[in-house]
Amino acid sequence: MSCERSCSGVRRWLTFTTGLMECLCFAGAVFGWASLVIVLRSERYFSSFCVNTTVVRGLGQNRTDPREKHNFNFTEVNSTHVFECSEQDEYFSLVFTITSFASNFLSFPSGFLFDWVGTAIARLFAICIFTLGTLMVAFSTPALSVLLFPALSLMGVGGRMYLMTNMQVGNLFGARRSTVITVYTGAFGSSSLLFLIIKLLYEAGVPLNTTFLFLSACSVLLVLRTLFLLPLKRIPYPLPEHYTYGIICCKSNSLMGHMEANNNSHTSHQSLVEDDTSLNREMSFRECVRSSFFFWHLLWLSVIQLRHYLFIGTLNPMLQRLTGEDQSVVSRYSNAFAITQLCGVLCAPWNGLIMDRHRAKLKAAGVWEREADLRAAMLSLTLTSLFCVCFRFVP
Repeated sequence: MSCERSCSGVRRWLTFTTGLMECLCFAGAVFGWASLVIVLRSERYFSSFCVNTTVVRGLGQNRTDPREKHNFNFTEVNSTHVFECSEQDEYFSLVFTITSFASNFLSFPSGFLFDWVGTAIARLFAICIFTLGTLMVAFSTPALSVLLFPALSLMGVGGRMYLMTNMQVGNLFGARRSTVITVYTGAFGSSSLLFLIIKLLYEAGVPLNTTFLFLSACSVLLVLRTLFLLPLKRIPYPLPEHYTYGIICCKSNSLMGHMEANNNSHTSHQSLVEDDTSLNREMSFRECVRSSFFFWHLLWLSVIQLRHYLFIGTLNPMLQRLTGEDQSVVSRYSNAFAITQLCGVLCAPWNGLIMDRHRAKLKAAGVWEREADLRAAMLSLTLTSLFCVCFRFVP
């Protein structure tokens, strides 16, 4: 039993660490679009939409013809040929718009798939579509720029499912559950690091298709983690005693531990049913969707994400306009923005720590557990809203 307990602790921390790396490196890679679009522009994706235009500039030198009774002003002009690529920028923005819409809109069917088939099959599906997206980018060319639309969308949907299946890891840590979940969500937002690294490698001479082929090969590691460090179905909450998953180190005790976990889970379920009252009755999915609490929270989250995606999608065109299309300055500010996004993995856990600490105090005061969860989230949501209002004033 001590061997099993030791293996369980090691497995739990391996699951957490590898999940953190997975979210940080893959899950929210599309948030680094501001870095990737610079590489795509250098590779001349959608360059067919750039047009050669003539710009006429007056020199401001006026001349007067003395032979005429009336004076007429003649202005010397100078014309230059430039490439107008505003339509190219519109297509790049459209790629990110469709990607952000797909990853959010398909979250609901992704969650349904996760509930229906469990962790293993849902993750294998996510790995397949994410890998398909990276392969489409790897084999795309400027002549096949249209492949960016399905490729980035597949990466966005697959990455969202990576986060979704990893959030249950918080159930392994009991009182620190909210902290673990917010660490993962912070890593999800900070995974823009991936496209920044791709941009830096491209500037160092590494071809774009090579880096995306490497990303495709990394899917093998994700498959191994799915098989060895995650459950077949789901991690329950609250966690039953002696709960095990993945490869069992102590084979002699594996069957006993599994049976004991099932018994404890069944006993826990029976006690919950016996204690069922009108206060702690489980709400059905339809009741949750129809509740005003769900509606206002969904509206709140939609506004926040809309502002976030709008800023990311329009950042590169805005920098192009403000810097007079100086690519070196645009590249430098894009790198600075990507580095700023890395702060997500450091700042997001604050919300989890606040919620865990506040929940513990409420439960110690005798507050019902579900009510304690809701009340603990109030301070966190207030701080998040305050930061979003501050972000609103960013030009």
